Amino acid sequence: MRAYLGIDLGSVSTNFIVLSQNGEVLANIYLRTQGNPIQAVKKGLLRTKSELPSNITISGVGTTGSGRQLAGIMVGADIVKNEITAHGIAAANEVPGVRTVLEIGGQDSKIIILRDGMVIDFAMNTVCAAGTGSFLDRQAERLGLPIEQFGQLAMRSQNPVRIAGRCAVFAESDMIHKQQLGHSMEDIARGLCQALVRNYLNNVAKGKDIFPPVLFQGGVAANVGMKQAFEEALQMEVWVPTQHAVMGALGAAVLARRKTTDSAKSNFRGFKVSDWNFDVKGKQCHGCSNCCEVVEIQGEGQTLARWGDRCGRWSEQIPMQTA
Repeated sequence: MRAYLGIDLGSVSTNFIVLSQNGEVLANIYLRTQGNPIQAVKKGLLRTKSELPSNITISGVGTTGSGRQLAGIMVGADIVKNEITAHGIAAANEVPGVRTVLEIGGQDSKIIILRDGMVIDFAMNTVCAAGTGSFLDRQAERLGLPIEQFGQLAMRSQNPVRIAGRCAVFAESDMIHKQQLGHSMEDIARGLCQALVRNYLNNVAKGKDIFPPVLFQGGVAANVGMKQAFEEALQMEVWVPTQHAVMGALGAAVLARRKTTDSAKSNFRGFKVSDWNFDVKGKQCHGCSNCCEVVEIQGEGQTLARWGDRCGRWSEQIPMQTA
């Protein structure tokens, strides 16, 4: 059976999805990157292989995320795409006709505007931590709550407090102040969800036309308190897709399925890559005044790729398998 692998290598999580030819999800892996993307990819490949039937053949591989180049070189990707394209494709695949995608991940957040299945506009917030999953994790930890219970706690609030959410530092200070005034954890949790939504709409989504259907995806979409806060602020229903936490990987898999044909041979190096030894080295080129930092990745002692040079002096010696 032919299948297609999508990998989303991010700063917080590394996600894997395997799709059958008819779009059925055969494997779904969510891992914490933990500052070691190479190890995360190797571990994810090993787990993905263990979940697949023996009659599966990977006929195409797509990678996305901030580490998409690294992942693409390691596994032998057939297509490498940015997160905006991957998330947009995944959303349209899940809900045909979707017009707005709200995505909040561990380190950044983004909004994607689609019309007729095509991405026409987007915006990202990569500067301030307020409004991201890592900030929510930290505040849940401060309150002594498992992040999985944070949303349910917020849903029980009857009188949410208003928390300043435009800055992560101010939001945390305001939360501490509200606790010292004696407000309940439920009201603080819901107030924080509302503050994060205000931050998102006033910064990331500023000036964007938000029309339904609206999809909420990314790891934070699992928080029912955030979903409710978005619906209250937008005055419309917000959908959370089944694969909300791994939509980037889903989009990469869909793109890989479109890219490869029945007769084309995939660049996939195989699941044996999980046993390879990889080494990444950096050096500065002094060939001109640009002084580019050239990155070289080796696998099993063989140079697989180089990138980072503007002129192509080093990278063109070993062409990267990207699209």
